[in-house]
Amino acid sequence: MVTKRGEEIIMNCFELHHMTFAPTQTAILNDINLDIPWGIDLTIAGHSGSGTSTLLRLLATLLTPTNGTILYNGKAQADYDPIAYRREVSYCAQQPALFGATVADDLRFPFMIRNTEMPREQAEAALESVDLAKSMLDAPTQNLSGGERQRVALLRHLFFPPKVLLLDEVTTGLDPDTKTIIHELLNRQNEKGITLIRVTHDEGELQTAKNLMTLVAGQFEEVAKV
Repeated sequence: MVTKRGEEIIMNCFELHHMTFAPTQTAILNDINLDIPWGIDLTIAGHSGSGTSTLLRLLATLLTPTNGTILYNGKAQADYDPIAYRREVSYCAQQPALFGATVADDLRFPFMIRNTEMPREQAEAALESVDLAKSMLDAPTQNLSGGERQRVALLRHLFFPPKVLLLDEVTTGLDPDTKTIIHELLNRQNEKGITLIRVTHDEGELQTAKNLMTLVAGQFEEVAKV
């Protein structure tokens, strides 16, 4: 579905049309129809096994629908160059992988694939923006706590901001202070226009969600606060 504003045609960020994912006889997601507008901060809830993480992986093109289609900005996912797509649609996992031996190595990765140097001052400022000491830039990644790893991974995604962040339980297991820091970071990105699609089981996050949808047994049960 598209909307018109004057002569301008406004596409949705994502459109799912009769989308099913059934790697076996039992469908994990079944006949999903959904429009996700640009700029939304959307939280998707669901019990373990309900298909929430699978949905994010489908939006990220890490999985392919069994039936139906997923459109991104009005075009089928398959019509995009995979590298270009993943620069616009960035997937953040619950247990992020970090690249290289040090924090600097990890943060340098998005610069390296673009054949440019990482300004050290920019990396230090980014660390301080999420309450990490700039000296951590030289710290071994293997020594980081779960909360530190998640903050570093999110910063890596944001040096060259995507249009969409897919957030798969990124605060699970973190202490309240670290959760608050991550929430503030993500809220700032949404205020800048980045579309956020979050999956969480955290009751506090569900209570404060700006837009909440619930998956039950592979289908959306309800829509609240949209």
